[in-house]
Amino acid sequence: MDIDRDLSSPTPWRRSLRASQARRARRARRRRMALRGRAGVTLAVVLSTVAAGGAFAQSAATPVASGVRSPDTVRALQQKLGVKADGVYGPRTRAAVKRFQRAHGLDVDGIAGPQTLAALDLGAQPTQDQTTSASDDQGAAAPASASADDATLQRIAQCETRGDPTAVSADGTYRGKYQFDRATWEQMGGTGDPAQATEAEQDRIAAKLLAARGTAPWPNCGAAAT
Repeated sequence: MDIDRDLSSPTPWRRSLRASQARRARRARRRRMALRGRAGVTLAVVLSTVAAGGAFAQSAATPVASGVRSPDTVRALQQKLGVKADGVYGPRTRAAVKRFQRAHGLDVDGIAGPQTLAALDLGAQPTQDQTTSASDDQGAAAPASASADDATLQRIAQCETRGDPTAVSADGTYRGKYQFDRATWEQMGGTGDPAQATEAEQDRIAAKLLAARGTAPWPNCGAAAT
């Protein structure tokens, strides 16, 4: 023990004060550095989000065919293919286009050009976003591709169930005129039990499935129907 230390001297108190102030300054510097680090991470996330938004916008503007950028055209195409009609020509839509092209003997490039649009019964599409009036000619003959698809579906139905809309497979998995499983039925926009749906509804869903995937969903009867 330092018995000779002068307890009335302010020197020890000043040293303690300086040490305390130094510790507080170091803690403040560490906090500032931590805040700068978090700010840098936040900025990086914001920049990544902006970049992703730009990529999405670019994807949304992807043309269906040369000069065609209308979201309405994309939505019409998506409805024909049985995919989500969001007006964005993205990866899922391109994949559906490729499946359709492959099933119908078209060039498999994922681009909905004039031949693909014609095969989908979409015909000539506007080159700019615009609203077109519906045709007054309701008596025009159905396109050859639609007639061919109808004939294909009739042959599939006869092969699968002899055209019975209430048919159910022995194990209950496949149901209705075209023997849908429930997952495929719902994916194509159907609701409830396929075997209890109206025949017209079953025909409509089957036409969407044929347009999207060709005859592949009917591996036995589909091959015989083409």
